[in-house]
Amino acid sequence: MKIRFLWPAGQLTATLDETPTAKALADALPISASANTWGEEVYFDTRVSVALEHDAQQVVEPGTVAFWTEGDALALPYGPTPISRGGESRLASPCNVLGSFDGDPRLLATVRDGDPIRVELA
Repeated sequence: MKIRFLWPAGQLTATLDETPTAKALADALPISASANTWGEEVYFDTRVSVALEHDAQQVVEPGTVAFWTEGDALALPYGPTPISRGGESRLASPCNVLGSFDGDPRLLATVRDGDPIRVELA
């Protein structure tokens, strides 16, 4: 399944795997929220509430589309966060991995704290 992220300075598409969290997210689309930034990560509330999946991860590849169950939020790392060790992308806590961006995830660097962000089916 493909989804699109749109914000004032850009857009990216992502391909999601078939997971329970990806299905719950897709069922809730479109979603509009206010973006937050944390180091080289963008996150925002989805109003979707799901359980932590058995294969949740805290350290992921840049460009991973992750779901932070503790905050009902999408977590979109494109580089190191304040708790990363070295150049890794370390999320605040283990997150459900949904898929990855199709393009260059570094485009997320153009998202500013408070920017409106929209997620829709692509």
